[in-house]
Amino acid sequence: MLRSTFPLLLAAGLWLLQPASLSPALAGPFLERLQARMAAREAESRIAPAAEYAYGSDPLQRLDFWQARGGTAAPLVVFVHGGGWMRGDKRNATGAAKVEHLLAQGYAFASIDYRLVPSASVEQQAADVAAAVAWLRNNAGRLGIDPARIVLMGHSAGAHLVALVGTDPRYLAAAGLSLRDVGGIVALDGACYDVARQIADSGRFMTDTYIQAFGTDPARQRALSPTLQAAKPNAPAFLILHVDRADGTAQSEALGAALMQAGTPAEVEAVRGTGLRGHIEINRELGNASHPATAIVDAWLRRTIGAR
Repeated sequence: MLRSTFPLLLAAGLWLLQPASLSPALAGPFLERLQARMAAREAESRIAPAAEYAYGSDPLQRLDFWQARGGTAAPLVVFVHGGGWMRGDKRNATGAAKVEHLLAQGYAFASIDYRLVPSASVEQQAADVAAAVAWLRNNAGRLGIDPARIVLMGHSAGAHLVALVGTDPRYLAAAGLSLRDVGGIVALDGACYDVARQIADSGRFMTDTYIQAFGTDPARQRALSPTLQAAKPNAPAFLILHVDRADGTAQSEALGAALMQAGTPAEVEAVRGTGLRGHIEINRELGNASHPATAIVDAWLRRTIGAR
């Protein structure tokens, strides 16, 4: 069971199995095969290579950037990968279909790395997301992007981080920005929008992961819960997508309700997919016409930041 399940869990961005629970002899071959598959998919992709930039001094404060096709002052989608706050990478958690599709729609695209737990805190990760947005805005002229049309998109733990940056103004303020400097937030099948509720509902299997990321202090857990930070001000608009997972559904609906109660436009949509497989596919298949999330995201982006 472990041999067949581990690569799937790893690719999902959840990293449900802790490194300490796997021997190097067991984990090594799995990681190598997964990395080889990801490299093969990247090599087969039709998209041009990204330009890599540093937005900070730490080796993980890097981003990949794809310039929009044709014209300047393009709208920009900034993607934040998942990985249980402890793993993940801007190169292997993006989804080639997503990049190609958004470039074809007239958007520029950036995918960011950020510092990881336990070497960094979730607060520092949210600060990294804000710092990356600030760097992109400050370099908008040479990158050919419109600094007034930027959307943050995240998957899994990345969905939590973009929702946190979109509801707690302190992160963007520390980077010299305000919530109005982000056009909107797209959260793809996230969780931990209410940290304490997520921990209570998760069962033993994920508790250690959540405790390592968020600690046990109730005040800190509240501060890191986008649902509990949803009183205004917020980013101007939210799109919250989820598949058929009990925790993801409950967390997404509660976040949307809190935002709407505060007067912030928020659309919550259930899309095809169940459990872990659906959680993987909403990220991997976004951009393919066959996945229902693609049309939903396209329409929302057109309304929010526009495209040609």
